[in-house]
Amino acid sequence: MKRPKIGLIGAGNMGGALLQGWISSSTARPQDILVSDADVEKARHVVRRFKVKAARHNQDLSARSDVILLAVKPQIIDQVLKEIAETIAPRTLLISIAAGVSLFRIEKGIGKKVRAARVMPNTPALIQEGISALSFNSHVTSQDKKLAVRLLNAVGETVVVDEKIMDAVTGLSGSGPAYVFVLIEALSDAGVRQGIPRDVATRLAVQTVRGASGMALKSGRHTGELKDMVTSPGGTTIAGLHALEKGKFRAALYNAVEAATQRSKELGKGE
Repeated sequence: MKRPKIGLIGAGNMGGALLQGWISSSTARPQDILVSDADVEKARHVVRRFKVKAARHNQDLSARSDVILLAVKPQIIDQVLKEIAETIAPRTLLISIAAGVSLFRIEKGIGKKVRAARVMPNTPALIQEGISALSFNSHVTSQDKKLAVRLLNAVGETVVVDEKIMDAVTGLSGSGPAYVFVLIEALSDAGVRQGIPRDVATRLAVQTVRGASGMALKSGRHTGELKDMVTSPGGTTIAGLHALEKGKFRAALYNAVEAATQRSKELGKGE
């Protein structure tokens, strides 16, 4: 199977994470990857670090790539699409990770039929522990789909979803790591308040979240059942859970996902 030429537009955190994942997993070779970024120094740094090739500009990258990954902010994606529209080939697969930007908007920006995918990754991709949700337009082939999944699996796991839920995915897993970091910070602070040294409190909080997540992934049990395994009648855990319910912990998470979902929709409209 011929190795695809991959073009990466945007060498920020997520673009860099994907690049690192492709190379470390041997999904792609450095010599098959072209990189472009509006920040020339950032692009040079990535080229030096990963031994990939630098594109002269976005049009150059577009003309030479079989797959183009747009790792740019939604506020500038229309400009980037306009730049590559004339040089993108009919065979090229275009993958966008811009939050809120629909497949329709991508096609409109290119101005012709294009094989396009929309992805919402998350920051644990930086350590190859991400989860990416992926949607396709009607022009992609089965080979395109396999290739897109393979590229994203290099930085974690991938699920294919209907595009209509992509904004909600953004609110849940795209923004979700920040909610978890706040949870860890709050648990650590609470431990310090109860007299636990900061370094010990943080380690306890981090490993507790990691271990609980591992149980949820590997046990195959419903999270409610796992919660009940920790909760003895009249014990410490049920007292803590009661305090969470009084503090509207669940409702706060519902509201966070809803707010992030709405913001994703706004970004998709260019707001």
